[in-house]
Amino acid sequence: MKKARAAVERRCRKQASSQAGRKKHALGSSQAKPSTSDEMQLRSQSSGRTCSAGTTKRSGTYPGEGGQRARWTWTGGHMLKWPTLQDLASASLEEVNQLWAGLGYYSRGRRLQEGARKVVEELGGHVPRTAETLQRLLPGVGRYTAGAIASIAFGQATGVVDGNVVRVLCRVRAIGADASSTLVSQQLWSLAQQLVDPARPGDFNQAAMELGATVCTPQHPLCSQCPVQSLCRAHQRVEREQLLTSQSLPGSLDVEECAPNTGQCQLCAPPTEPWDQTLGVANFPRKASRRPPREECSAICVLEQPRALGDARILLVQRPNSGLLAGLWEFPSVTVAPSGQCQRKALLQELRSWAGPLPASHLQHLGQVVHTFSHIKLTYQVYGLALEEQTPVTTPSGARWLTREEFHTAAVSTAMKKVFRVYEGQQPGTCKSSRRSQVSIPASRKRPSPGQQTLDGFFQPHIPTDASSLNSAAQ
Repeated sequence: MKKARAAVERRCRKQASSQAGRKKHALGSSQAKPSTSDEMQLRSQSSGRTCSAGTTKRSGTYPGEGGQRARWTWTGGHMLKWPTLQDLASASLEEVNQLWAGLGYYSRGRRLQEGARKVVEELGGHVPRTAETLQRLLPGVGRYTAGAIASIAFGQATGVVDGNVVRVLCRVRAIGADASSTLVSQQLWSLAQQLVDPARPGDFNQAAMELGATVCTPQHPLCSQCPVQSLCRAHQRVEREQLLTSQSLPGSLDVEECAPNTGQCQLCAPPTEPWDQTLGVANFPRKASRRPPREECSAICVLEQPRALGDARILLVQRPNSGLLAGLWEFPSVTVAPSGQCQRKALLQELRSWAGPLPASHLQHLGQVVHTFSHIKLTYQVYGLALEEQTPVTTPSGARWLTREEFHTAAVSTAMKKVFRVYEGQQPGTCKSSRRSQVSIPASRKRPSPGQQTLDGFFQPHIPTDASSLNSAAQ
């Protein structure tokens, strides 16, 4: 078997080398389908056992067969706490959110559990085996996820297109149009389907993704190590442009290339975007123009009981079950105007709805945190308020008091951890928040020098932190 595969690969390489001198029509939509020899060589080289970037992932590395491998592929290994889909389906949303916290795209964790429950409760515990049924029956499963599960777990000969595969195909075929457009997206899915190896679809798809992730990278591709360099029309374009530059000749279209100026080819880069010599193959794919995220402002407060029995506790409230950060826990907050007018009054009103009467004079502005979600740039104006009472105040439904240790393991977003670092940075004996958090502290609230800290700490009352000291202080 190994000898036969090696012979096929040698024959494919020989066929490709015999065609290396020919000019290839890279951009015309009618020529987008790869030739048979190109297809065979791309399959043999991309799904090979080893490439210059390292060993590719294999379907055999996924534990179990059938349904178990489908679970591993579907969840991406993030849900290893639950060894089966039945375990994931029976878990609480709180447990899922807690495990997913910090990974971003928080709705994905919830949708994974919804899909697991659909499999267990409505499909008899059997994961659909084809890309079509996976996408149709399971919530949150799109075209890419369905193709990955079907090919890797069940051996269906179906292609996949993720960001890495988009980059590889756009460079191999020299597609310069906007890769996010409907027409180009359809073309890329068609190419992926034509190229997938029917004998080893899971291995081929993983190899194509690995090729984009490790070799054909966005900014610094390792072209000299690429197993499909001889097929790459972007690389051929680079060599041609370098030759023209070295001979001081004006750039000219090849006779077999389509003419962008005619507007007939919808896969070409627009004539308004000239070739950038410094980018090389990174001229492909063309970067899509993205809308800037909309800007919002929120006033948020870390409300703490420093003298609570047992340990200091902070108040968290749960977000609604739909929308941004659905079901996660956060500090009490309220959306405010960027101008900042009336934000203290609005925040106090929100705090009192959760914790009852509060002293307005104790509410202090500590700084701000800027956190960008996929479509929202949110500026948090961070406040802090420490309660003097030693007994817990009323806790309505949807709120909880947690210790600092419990907070760090709770189902909270990265943005909340940034907010808490600002609060900790203003407390005696704690470290200042890191620069990566994009936080800023008002000049009036900046930390004093180390010497001043020592003097300030000397005149401040000592607050015990261990349980025995708290009990003795309460008596």
